[in-house]
Amino acid sequence: MKLFTPYTFKSSGKTSKNRIALAPMTNLQSNDDGTLSDDEFNFLVRRAKEDFGIIITCASHVSADGQGWKGELGIFDDKHLAGLTRLADGIHQYGSLGIVQIFHGGARSPEALTGKQPWSASAHTIGSAGKETQIREATEDDIERTIEAFVHAAGRAYKAGFDGVELHGAHGYLLHQFLSTLTNKRTDKWGGDRENRFRLLLTAFRNIKSTVPSSFMVGVRLSPEEKHGFKGIDFDEALDLAEILSKEGTDFIHVSPWDAFKKPEKYPEGEKTIVEIYRERLPQEVPVLVAGEIWSSADAERALELGADIVALGKSAIGNPDWAVRARDRSYQPQKPPYSVQQLREASLGEAFVGYMSRWPGFVEGEK
Repeated sequence: MKLFTPYTFKSSGKTSKNRIALAPMTNLQSNDDGTLSDDEFNFLVRRAKEDFGIIITCASHVSADGQGWKGELGIFDDKHLAGLTRLADGIHQYGSLGIVQIFHGGARSPEALTGKQPWSASAHTIGSAGKETQIREATEDDIERTIEAFVHAAGRAYKAGFDGVELHGAHGYLLHQFLSTLTNKRTDKWGGDRENRFRLLLTAFRNIKSTVPSSFMVGVRLSPEEKHGFKGIDFDEALDLAEILSKEGTDFIHVSPWDAFKKPEKYPEGEKTIVEIYRERLPQEVPVLVAGEIWSSADAERALELGADIVALGKSAIGNPDWAVRARDRSYQPQKPPYSVQQLREASLGEAFVGYMSRWPGFVEGEK
């Protein structure tokens, strides 16, 4: 099975023992100050122990004002280094690669958590829990400070012993907000045409690449099109951005379409899926990761056949920590939700993560 053949990232020389990655997932398990908790360590390292080739952490905020939710892993201060080092060592103990996903929540960083008014590319209001929140427009200082924060965060990940970082340019967070024509109405060099809307992500990416060795991977996760409330992303623009990043030396592109097998909404009558289009457009030496609705080993093999180099498992990895071991059986059909609370505990989810998944309709038995 191709799924269990090693993959070597060309520019860094890093080798994953298979084509299976743990997708980055919100889990709410970190300590209040962003330091690593035992629960988060146990959840992530359990998947390494169970043979996932690559472990990508949940989104980790690069600055205190970029926190998106309670229980989020931090990477904005040296106080986080001890926990990050412990996590990298734990992942490496089982021969897996470790990658920290780094991000800033932007408009999705609540004042209740950060103590500061949330900011984004442009001023706007967002509604949540029956009330509206005013988002302020980023100043030049905000932008420059945050670029530096991304660079310092990557440096901490490298110092902690991780194999790389993934810039989170998807799912409506700050980098996505600057890419979006809906949330970026600026008229300066950080907004307007696509070159300017790409600038924040590309500048952060370039600055990181210039400060870390080539053996340290720097990849990017992108939303290939609009989805849910994350609007203002054009399919062709996102594809162009992925190509630019590839030419700039990205170590991978992580495509997050929510369904690894779908066609682009922009071209529903076309023959090809999103994954096929990305694989054909990008250089062969730049691996494509894909996530979304990959449950069985057959699903994973199908995604690889479509052109993905590595599959990233989210929901299927939550309830099935041994997925990467059992998927060697081509007929393997992992258990799907709902899961019992006890099953999730046995799968190394802490109470905060179990509580979070209970909010997902139909994921936990007895929860709606």
